[in-house]
Amino acid sequence: MRYIALCLALATPASAWEFSSSPICSLSQNGKLVVEVTYDASLPEYAIHLTRHEGWPPSPIFAIRFEGPFPLTIATDRHQIKGNTLSVRDRGFGNVLRGMARNVQAVAILRNLEVPFSLDGAAPAVAEFRDCPSDLSV
Repeated sequence: MRYIALCLALATPASAWEFSSSPICSLSQNGKLVVEVTYDASLPEYAIHLTRHEGWPPSPIFAIRFEGPFPLTIATDRHQIKGNTLSVRDRGFGNVLRGMARNVQAVAILRNLEVPFSLDGAAPAVAEFRDCPSDLSV
């Protein structure tokens, strides 16, 4: 029985954090919730995009709560929802990147909806993102 459970676990695709520097700096994880953080030096602008198959309810406030050894909650009213993707753009993302690198889980919050996503393995990808060949100074 343990052998079957191990085989099933190994056959399940892992949702790992990945970094890319082309065409812009990006950090992403493809899981039940697709998370992408980008930095476009030509704007200059950071963005986080959270894509959920079920979509997102309208809400005047979006928050993201980082859970783990360095808990942090960030809220904004400057989010947009287009289709199944919620996006937030800003000129600085230091708190978001620190939250991702130092904690074990994040929770996207809109009204009463809380959607958790793992930050397991995010720290190395966040470090690469910070070192991306552009004007990253966070």
